[in-house]
Amino acid sequence: MIIFMIGVISCLGIQLIIWHSFNFLSPQFSHEKNEKYQNTKIDQVNSAEYLAKKLQMEKAERQRIQTELEKFLVLQKATLESTKDAILILDSLDRIIGFNQNFLQMWGITELLIKSGNYKQALRIAMRKLDNPKYYLSRLRELNQNRDIKINDLILFKDGRVFNPYYQQQHIGEKNIGKIWSFRDITAEKLASATIHYQALHDTLTNLPNRVLFHNLLMASLKKVSHSHTLAVCFLDLDRFKKINDSLGHAIGDQLLQMVAQRLRECLCPGDIIARWGGDEFTIILPEISDSKDVNLIQERIFAAFKEGFKIDNYHLNISPSIGIALYPQHGEDAETLIKNADAALSRVKLQGRNNYKLYHPAINSQATELFILENSLHHALERQEFKVYYQPQVNSSTGEITKMEALLRWQHPELGLIPPATFIPIAEETGLILPISEWVLKTACLQNKSWQQNLNLPSLSVAVNLSARQFQQPNLVDMVEQVLSETKLEHKYLELEITETVAMQDVELTRKILKELDQIGVTISIDDFGTGYSSLSYLKDFPIHALKIDQSFVRDLANGDNQTAITTAIIALAHGLNLAVVAEGVETEEQFNLLRILECEVMQGYLFSHPLSSEEATRMLRAYHPIDTPPSSLRCGGGKLLFNKNLIFSTITNESYSLSTSVDLRVSHNIL
Repeated sequence: MIIFMIGVISCLGIQLIIWHSFNFLSPQFSHEKNEKYQNTKIDQVNSAEYLAKKLQMEKAERQRIQTELEKFLVLQKATLESTKDAILILDSLDRIIGFNQNFLQMWGITELLIKSGNYKQALRIAMRKLDNPKYYLSRLRELNQNRDIKINDLILFKDGRVFNPYYQQQHIGEKNIGKIWSFRDITAEKLASATIHYQALHDTLTNLPNRVLFHNLLMASLKKVSHSHTLAVCFLDLDRFKKINDSLGHAIGDQLLQMVAQRLRECLCPGDIIARWGGDEFTIILPEISDSKDVNLIQERIFAAFKEGFKIDNYHLNISPSIGIALYPQHGEDAETLIKNADAALSRVKLQGRNNYKLYHPAINSQATELFILENSLHHALERQEFKVYYQPQVNSSTGEITKMEALLRWQHPELGLIPPATFIPIAEETGLILPISEWVLKTACLQNKSWQQNLNLPSLSVAVNLSARQFQQPNLVDMVEQVLSETKLEHKYLELEITETVAMQDVELTRKILKELDQIGVTISIDDFGTGYSSLSYLKDFPIHALKIDQSFVRDLANGDNQTAITTAIIALAHGLNLAVVAEGVETEEQFNLLRILECEVMQGYLFSHPLSSEEATRMLRAYHPIDTPPSSLRCGGGKLLFNKNLIFSTITNESYSLSTSVDLRVSHNIL
């Protein structure tokens, strides 16, 4: 036994020690037993050698295992640190036995605390950071009690971060040997997902709900509306927004849409819902209103919000809304029907001149169908020769001479009859058909005027043609005008091109450039509908224009009060101050004619002289027309000059309740007296 232990402990030189020990003991035994001991000695030596070898092998294996374990731990640590996730490893007693640096950083827990293995203290610190710690603690208890529970909860932090946790218990048989937690920070993914979701349901320009979200909100509102209340769906369209967008550019148009969205937010109630349907169309839900009177009040607030105009860069833009309204349940009980009927009501408002609002009525559906038919027919009207050019004379108020014929477009629809320009021109503008139509009108009018000059001996007769907003912005406008004049052989000076005041002021620099080019080729230019837009006099005086046309609204109300008279007087004085001719549109009565004569308006146009005529009717009228009598020479002063302040005289006479009659004919004057 002593010998065996020595052999076990020594391992090195063990054979020598054992042999020495047995030689020392051998004299004590008898010779007979020597052979037996000799055999035992050999067996013991063999066993010792085997044990020594086995110990050496076990030691080498332990060293190999230790080396492999160290490699494994290094690789394990590298693996833990290579992941972006936070890793925490617990033993069966919830002591921390492993972690990575991401865990410390993502949870804000110190390495000292983690290395101490105090899981409960680390848990308390972690819970303080969470949005709803009580909920997460209850979930942890459930996990500890039931190993089969799957965790699907996201961890929400007070600072807005979001972690996606992964939890796994480790078992050997039925014995729990530990737990592994991993946490992935998905805050950026959630934000990106939320952004994508938001953008899918909102308009990126105005941040308003888009049509998808509007539809969902409308369906939700319909479910909540009470039986004692109604609900209104409104479709709002910006009148002639396309002109602003095309002439001033999309950047200005986008800013205008943003400002409109903000104004609508401000004038609506907190519970109301506004969305951008698309383009320049907005949709509104007015929930829980009592009756149509409430709707009227809200519409008045919306229109009031547009009165101020919109200041963008150097432009002061005046734009008006058109609104169509459908009520629940009178005009529909589901979202699709209400939307369709509100849109139909909007189409009717646009058809009737815009800048208004209208409640849906069943008859509107047939009108919407008519509008659809018009748009489709418009695409073929030119090739089918359905368009006609009518002419209305402009008359010199002093001599009675017809100086110019204004070309006016008419559409003779084969089924619907004569379509007013106010109905189809906006459609032509929106579809782009206005360009070929306008060019055809220009060529037709120039050909007709040349024919009148030659065949009726009217060599100085001119023709006036309106330029649409879209046509005015075409880069080849001047070339097109020159080509038409060349083809029709009409001299440039006998063509007058009219643009509205609003079009002229949409892009001042572009307007100045185009008007200068037109002036250089000898074409005359007039500003149409003057007084209804937003002209800046500083710009107006720099434009190479030749005439101002007073809008018929001022002429129509001329006899209704001093304000209208003052405005008309100011326009005429302005024109004269700029050496421009003045044309009054819409003159229908002798009274208007006489007042305009007193105000020294040189040229007039209107039903008093003639309604718009077809080319055949206009030809007959020009052939038979005789100027009105001119003031006789006996009424003219001889050698000296007599000066009158006509405005003062007119004001004094009317204020004293006298009746004022005027005439350019001496005999008529005598009869009046």
